[in-house]
Amino acid sequence: MAGADVPGKGNLVPQRTALVGRYAELAEVRGLLDAGRMVTVSGVGGVGKTRVAVEAARELEGRFRDGAWVVPLSGLRDGSLVGHAIARTLRIVDQTARPQLDVLADHLSGRRLLLVLDTCEHLRDACAGVVDVLLKAAPGLRVLATSRQSLGVSGERVLELAPLETADTVPRPAAVTLFEDRAASATGDFVVGDGNRRTVVRLCRRLEGLPLALELAAGQLRRLSLEQLSDRLDDRFEMLVDGTADVSGEVSRHDALRTTVGWSHELCTSQERLLWARLSVFAGDFDRRAAEHVCSDGVLPVDRVSGTLAALVDKSILSRTGDGADVRYRLLDTLREYGAEWLGELGEQESVRGRHRDWYLRVVEQCEAEWFGAGQKEIFTRLLSEHADVSAALDYCLTAPGQARTGLRMAGALCFYWVGCGFLAEGRYWLDRALALDTAATRIRAKALWVNGYIAIKQGETDAATAYLEAGRAAAVQSGDSVASANAVHRLGCVALVTDDHAQAATFFKDALAAYDSLGELNTSVIMARAEYAMTVAFQGDLPFAVELCEGVRAICEEHGEQWVRAYALYVLAFAAWTGGRAEEATGLAQQCVDISRTFHDLVCAVLGIELLALFHAAGGRPRDAAALQGAAGRIWRTVGLPLFGSAYFNAPHNEGEALARQALGDEAYGHFFEQGTGLDLDQAVAFAMGERPSALPLTEASDRRR
Repeated sequence: MAGADVPGKGNLVPQRTALVGRYAELAEVRGLLDAGRMVTVSGVGGVGKTRVAVEAARELEGRFRDGAWVVPLSGLRDGSLVGHAIARTLRIVDQTARPQLDVLADHLSGRRLLLVLDTCEHLRDACAGVVDVLLKAAPGLRVLATSRQSLGVSGERVLELAPLETADTVPRPAAVTLFEDRAASATGDFVVGDGNRRTVVRLCRRLEGLPLALELAAGQLRRLSLEQLSDRLDDRFEMLVDGTADVSGEVSRHDALRTTVGWSHELCTSQERLLWARLSVFAGDFDRRAAEHVCSDGVLPVDRVSGTLAALVDKSILSRTGDGADVRYRLLDTLREYGAEWLGELGEQESVRGRHRDWYLRVVEQCEAEWFGAGQKEIFTRLLSEHADVSAALDYCLTAPGQARTGLRMAGALCFYWVGCGFLAEGRYWLDRALALDTAATRIRAKALWVNGYIAIKQGETDAATAYLEAGRAAAVQSGDSVASANAVHRLGCVALVTDDHAQAATFFKDALAAYDSLGELNTSVIMARAEYAMTVAFQGDLPFAVELCEGVRAICEEHGEQWVRAYALYVLAFAAWTGGRAEEATGLAQQCVDISRTFHDLVCAVLGIELLALFHAAGGRPRDAAALQGAAGRIWRTVGLPLFGSAYFNAPHNEGEALARQALGDEAYGHFFEQGTGLDLDQAVAFAMGERPSALPLTEASDRRR
């Protein structure tokens, strides 16, 4: 923690409201993180754990070279995915088959970073296990968690967060200040003064100084006077004291919050209460269309959902972000829990979760159908925002009786997302689970098998890939699915390509393309098969035919707006242009390839393009840049799998570039600049490949640095 503060980088976002009080608590968090590496902010629901942790992170982020990052875990139901959630938040793209914890440990090992794990109590053991491993692996890591109970990690320090001060022994108790601030936001002109101070203080005491309870109560001032609010809360608490208070007559903080939430619930209309309950199935934030599909029926008509959402925002039950078509809504965790309890009381959990699953299956399959087109970047962005709910829908399929086949269908339909957008490990996780649960030789299983095989190829596991693809081809034949059979044959060609069996690869690709043509298929898979066939042809020495194939692929991509496959075609065209002596054209094509691949987190295509650019620099009189790019590529290959697939043909540009750079620099200097390149992360490596000079890469001689 020592050292001068530097500008932080992470994912902290500005808060919509000011934090009230908590100065002592923030100072204590800072002190605890100075003294140790793991701090948990604990306390009852609604006490403000998340807000305090995020504000503490904001104050501390300048001390961490690699930023402060908040990982929301409230919507996660499966503890096995905690590591994936952290990796996604940190934007770690690793396409190997390594265990996710190993990937995280490797990524964090040399970094100074603050990780905020928010809402851990329902995944306590999983979070504790992850934190224990990461703290041992990464000396520069600090972890700040929020949980209703401590995680039990060795060396953990715990701050038990108390409610806000309500005693009228100070000029302005923090609870009163918070209530005034939120009431002013609700009404536009609320002020605590001599005429209402006593009422406000009594109300704050009734609510035990719990921030969430105070905010909910303040929101009711849009329709009630302060006196009406106080009287009605008094009535509610008198009922609680009569029925459930302890022997001293005191109401517990837990009951105070539940009473306030329950009272807010009672003040809602029947349709608002019903919508609140049904919205509890969403794991993350959601838009109006999702709410309309999941929550409407004969009792709550679809045309009433939008207005009811607005009413729940008005009552501070829902938070709202964005404008226009980008408006999204979210339930606070405590309010989601309360809504889920009511959903259970209504007996609607299965039906609403089923509709939730149906909506996200529809979203996924619509995105799959539209992936071959101009909106790929928008689809990628949309699914990133829906990731938590897609995972929740998959989890429902694989835990609810009789739903596994739908889960298999959904996981298979996400092929473009798993493979094209950098989520290979997570895709493999869901597909493995679903395939184990539904073993019938159906068309759905045939597709899931070839998709899993495709992922395994990308992860460098060619033996596993072959097993999946052969099983997928058999299931396709058995179920009469010619499309799945063609896809399986296509990916068997990919296995042969990366293992340098070009004759076999050519046979598989030609068979797959003939099948695609006979079926009238034209999509991302089809043009990818053409690009991969072009690679095979190029490696066999027929560059003119390879160029012809890739020019055809590029034309189709430009006609349809497809970008992902276009990057692979550009890779082949860059190689061909270089071989033909057109260095400037080759450089431009390779840079386009790298730039497009970065958009989709496709490390394989990006690093192949970087390897080509290293060769071009080595041959063009820039050996330092070539060595540094090869060092950067080496770091990326560690997150992809087997470097250059272990293929002599994919390795050829690398080997030629290395030989030229070593000849120009000498072995010692080459090794020095290579090592400098390994210090670049993915974004820096891509920027360097695109012609920028990262500040992290001075490219000085080793002797210069010693002077």
